[in-house]
Order: sequence, then C-alpha cells, then structure tokens
Amino acid sequence: MRLSRLDRQLRIEGWNQRALEKATIGVVGDNDLVASLYTISAAALGINNLVVIAPALNTLLVKIAKKLNPRFTLTHVEGFYVHPVMDDIFQGCSLIVDLSHYGLANKLLLEKGYREKLPVIRGFCYEEHKQQGLKVFTYLRGREWQELEQVVSPHSLPNSHFDDGVLGTIVAGIALEETKNILMGQEVSDEVIAYKRKKLEAFTAWPSILVTGSGALGIFVGLGLAYSGFRNITFMDPDIVETTNLNRQVLFYDAIGRNKAETLTERLNSLFNMDSKSQVSYFDSDTGIESYDVIFDCVDNFESRIVLSEKSKDHGKVLISGGTSVDAGQVVIYNPMRNGATPAELLGMYDIVEKRSPETYQRERAACIYQPDPSVIMTNQIAAGFMVDAYRMLLDGQEPRNIFYNSTSNKRI
Repeated sequence: MRLSRLDRQLRIEGWNQRALEKATIGVVGDNDLVASLYTISAAALGINNLVVIAPALNTLLVKIAKKLNPRFTLTHVEGFYVHPVMDDIFQGCSLIVDLSHYGLANKLLLEKGYREKLPVIRGFCYEEHKQQGLKVFTYLRGREWQELEQVVSPHSLPNSHFDDGVLGTIVAGIALEETKNILMGQEVSDEVIAYKRKKLEAFTAWPSILVTGSGALGIFVGLGLAYSGFRNITFMDPDIVETTNLNRQVLFYDAIGRNKAETLTERLNSLFNMDSKSQVSYFDSDTGIESYDVIFDCVDNFESRIVLSEKSKDHGKVLISGGTSVDAGQVVIYNPMRNGATPAELLGMYDIVEKRSPETYQRERAACIYQPDPSVIMTNQIAAGFMVDAYRMLLDGQEPRNIFYNSTSNKRI
C-alpha cells in the first residue's frame, strides 16, 4: 500500500523517498492555518516525522494527515516558540520550517540555524501598506544577512496578524518544495520567493462556480474557494479515486473506487458547511455553462482544455486555467472583458493535440493506472492557490497576471 500510494513520485528521476521518510522536521507555527496546511501536505508526500510548536493545529487537517500516511508521527507542543530553552524539542531535526509571524521566534531560529548549521525555511503571509502577499526564504549558513531583514517580522511578540487560507496554501507548498530539496541534496532558491498584490476588499457578490476536474488541482482549488467563503460551487469529474492518487489528493484518503467529484463535494460540504454539487461526467462540447459565472480548469488533458477555452470564449465566461508538472505549474486567465487569448491559444494546445494519433488520448487514459505520469503535491497546491487568488483579484477589480511557477529556476514565480 505504501509503495502504490507513493508510486507517482517514486517514478521521478533522482527521487529519494528514503531521505524524506527518515528525516524529522521541526515546525514553528502561529494562530493560523499555515502550519496545518504544511502538516497535511508533508504527510501526503511521505514525510513521517514532524515536531510542531504552535498554539493550535487544525484538528481536521491533522486527522486527515494521519489517515493519508499511516506511518506519520506528529509531536505537537502547544504554545509559542519564545525562548532558546525550547531548543531541546527540536533535537535530531534535519531542518526547521518557521511559519510564525513574530520576530522573537524568527531571530531565535535564524540564530539556531547559524549556530548549528541547520537549514531554516521561513515562510509567511503578510499585509502592509495596502498590499497583501507572501514570502519564502531558505536560510543556509553563509548567506548574506541583509536578505534576512525581509523575512523577520516587525512584531517582536505574538499578536494578531494577517491570515489567508489561499496564500497560506501557496506558502505551505513552496516551503515543502524547499524541504524536499534540502533533504534530497537539491538546489534551494538563492532569492526570497515573493508574491504580492493590492489588498482585497470584502466581496459583495457570490458567483456561481464550475470546477472541472476534481483531482489534486481541483481539491486545492476547492479548499481555496471554501477558505475564501465561496459556497455555490459545482465539481465535475467522471473518474474514480485510485491508490496512486493519494500522494497528492489529500481529501480522498479512504475513497478508493469512489467518484472524485462526488467525494470532493461530500468532504467540502461536511468540512465547511457548504452546499456544493457534483456532476459525474466529462466536460465536452455539450456541457452547459450558461448558469456559471466562472470556470476553473483543473483537468488533466489538452483535449478537454481546448473545449473549455472555446466554450468560455463563445459564452463570454471567465476561465481560470491551471496546469502542473513534477516541478512546474502555470495559471492562465481568460477574461472575456479584455478579449485576449484563451489558455488553449496562449499555451499552443492546438499544435500539441494535432501531433497526437487519434487513439492516443483514450489509450493513455485506459492505461493510466498502469503507466501513471509522475506527480507530486507541491506544484498542485501552489498552482491552485494562485488560481483562486487570480479570481479573487478579478472580483476585486484588479487585473491578475498569468503565473508561471518553476521549482528548478532561481526565479520561482
């Protein structure tokens, strides 16, 4: 069961699952979701040992983490990291992930990293000067200290702070990517990984939303929409849950053989008191979209994505299209008010499909369980977070940019 659950990532060239499984990761959290989001994603990836200092963790996410990974062990110390005497809690840790929002913890952990030559990954969401954003930075001994001024909180002690489930999902994904890189001896970013936009105002309209595809990308889009307060959502997917999905499709821990759209709808309705709906079908040229204000493209094939682009253009619908690979992801926005290129046009999907043989797509889907493409959780949660944030920006009257994320590039975003 363990090997089949992790099959998609074990296929990645140079992947070292043993390095993840034998490591112990220290995490410092705060009164928000980020440490909990990191916990569930780390468990799905196959990290077995986490030591967390935080005043609280989301109990539902922790329960799911333990169901996803039966080997997962969590040591949770309730409280804030405020004194070096607490260092003993992190004895034997391979690295520290600092997701806190107060300068005392930031400085203590950076000093610990310097003193003990211990990597420290610092990640957080922020709100300042009418802007909101996120930053992630990996400290290794020898780095210039002036960079650290950007990642130390101006607040010395724990207090109220900006908390956002969507940006927090992105932070957790990038921090986990850096964790994986350190444990496997791969390159981490030399720069502060940053993203910012204007502060969002309170929403006054609650649109009707269609999410096509209910796999990893669809799950994290669903979570992001739920954290943002959206409730009128329909999830569409014809596929059933397979064991090889469980390294990244975090809400399907006990749903092998069940339909993805139905299961995702059921889980989100239960977790967030929503009234979302499911549709067990492919998106095709006959699918009606007149009743929706926006479509989120989370499907896994170019043929369906071309149809999504064409129908959104024909009906004047906003389309937020996301795609991922093992180490990259992109978010492309089609806003009919601007009459720009559709995702299919911008990404050259017509040329890709034209070069395929007529039977390739159906044959690949039928053989998916036997020849699955490599896939990991991080790029899915990062791309999904940017997809939801792009739509929130549109509703706020801002103009979102297409996002391209590459975990192998020094300029990640």
